[in-house]
Amino acid sequence: MIDRLNVQVNHEHHNAWSYLAMAYWFETAGLRGFAKFFHKQAGEERGHGEKIARYLLDQGAPVVLDNLEKPKNTYKNALEAVETFLQLEMKTTKMVHEIVALAEQEKDYATRQFIDWKVGEQVEEEATANAVLQLVKAASTDAQLLMIEGRILELMGK
Repeated sequence: MIDRLNVQVNHEHHNAWSYLAMAYWFETAGLRGFAKFFHKQAGEERGHGEKIARYLLDQGAPVVLDNLEKPKNTYKNALEAVETFLQLEMKTTKMVHEIVALAEQEKDYATRQFIDWKVGEQVEEEATANAVLQLVKAASTDAQLLMIEGRILELMGK
């Protein structure tokens, strides 16, 4: 379980790095509302990684940071970036469910109880990613993307 949780710590930090790269890309594209949204997402992911790392430390286990896969830095358009966001969140959900299954298999009740917060968090993360995706799909021009930035910022208040 220690190894698996360390994989998750690194994955959460990779997501943070990926969302930071998205934020920079959106900033370059002139979509500052989207950039602000992804800066916030990056911070949340760092927090998730830290929470899991703290759990490991509290259990007397080491935290092992590894090389992170280079995040994607360029996108064809906002739609591609947001689709990548949803894919990363779906992958995270799958990985969290694997931790749940492993905890149950190993009768690791402490980890099973601990990881429940992340199960619930992933429901929210995927819902947010889907909401952003629907907004971006509704915008067929760059001008419409600028107009929906206010809605993107509203999602940050969730």
